[in-house]
Amino acid sequence: MTINETQDEIIEEFQGLTDWMDRYAYIIDLGNTLPDFPESEKIPANLIEGCQSRVWISASRNNDNTIHFNADSDALIVKGIVALLMRVLNDRTPDELLGADLYFIEKIGLKEHLSPTRSNGLVAMVRQIKNYAKAYKILNHT
Repeated sequence: MTINETQDEIIEEFQGLTDWMDRYAYIIDLGNTLPDFPESEKIPANLIEGCQSRVWISASRNNDNTIHFNADSDALIVKGIVALLMRVLNDRTPDELLGADLYFIEKIGLKEHLSPTRSNGLVAMVRQIKNYAKAYKILNHT
């Protein structure tokens, strides 16, 4: 599935949830689907600056030159948001990541239902993922 196909799938899932309490519950459930994040990776270098809660994202290169992310948060809703980002962006090429227009965030109404500090944190998470993509793109060309 492409990034846009995955985003469209998420948008469709959220269309069935008209009440925001149901949407929050669904987001929290998604957070529980994240693989365990090793305690050894919860280091300052993987901590996302600008988030109200603590969020860690680490990256590694797969054999096919896609980037695999591991992520975690200490806040339930944020962990769910991280799970959504991972679903859309995990195991993609640097070019796919750098060219991604993450329209699903606005389409599912998430942007307008986040506090300003959570919204800033979301922007910081996406920025860090794109920074990893830039770094791996440079590494692939050397």
